[in-house]
Amino acid sequence: QVQVVESGGGLVQAGGSLRLSCAASGSFFGFNPMGWYRQAPGKQRELVATITTGGSTNYADSVKGRFTISRDNTKNTIYLQMNNLKPEDTAVYYCNARTRSNWPVDYWGQGTQVTVSS
Repeated sequence: QVQVVESGGGLVQAGGSLRLSCAASGSFFGFNPMGWYRQAPGKQRELVATITTGGSTNYADSVKGRFTISRDNTKNTIYLQMNNLKPEDTAVYYCNARTRSNWPVDYWGQGTQVTVSS
């Protein structure tokens, strides 16, 4: 049974930092890629950053230079270091993990709230 569990959200002032973690388990061949998405009230879910097992990364333009995604392949865990946070970063952040198989399946975590006050 695949599980995806996020942690690390919270309330922070503008300019502050937060670190999110996401651990995935239950896939025999692991997960590739893994990534973070976010959804603000009244908006569609959007990509924040993704990372492959080889370390290739992809970022939304809005977070480039402020957010850093990293990965521990031995633990199927990813991290999102968020610096210089802005009120517009306020959203529920979701972790995505795609199983490595001939028929990959996307799994999502339950989401963690990030609130940035001005």
